[in-house]
Amino acid sequence: MSNNLTYCMATDTAQHVAEMMKRSDVGSVPIMDVSGSRRLVGTVTDRDLCLKVIGRGLPASTPIQHLMTRHVITCHVDDSLERCEGLMRKHQLRRIPVVDGDGLCVGMVAQADVALHDNSQHIQMTLREISRPVNGAMHAHEAVLARA
Repeated sequence: MSNNLTYCMATDTAQHVAEMMKRSDVGSVPIMDVSGSRRLVGTVTDRDLCLKVIGRGLPASTPIQHLMTRHVITCHVDDSLERCEGLMRKHQLRRIPVVDGDGLCVGMVAQADVALHDNSQHIQMTLREISRPVNGAMHAHEAVLARA
């Protein structure tokens, strides 16, 4: 788990969040309530910014609260890595916020954290499940192999 957390407020703009992601070299940012506490109200990914801002032609000044995912799957600070990994597989998440007993965001677990912890076949299964295409879509490499 990374506890050196980069986060933003729901009122921050898409531009500000994108700059923050670039500066911190992260692909997902937890969104905290505007009171300044670390109460998690959403998340936004680099993919969200691309698809929801650029893809819809929205201005970079769009508040992140209009782009964020509000229903956030989290794990608890006392959860085992296996439980966290199970949630990542089930919900196809590459990153998952970690909350404490008060529901405050205290860190993030990423695919890399899981991979660095154990390099067994179990990890391969997790990565395969997280990356599984939805709605019948194929990854580019699968399409190439299907044509061969």
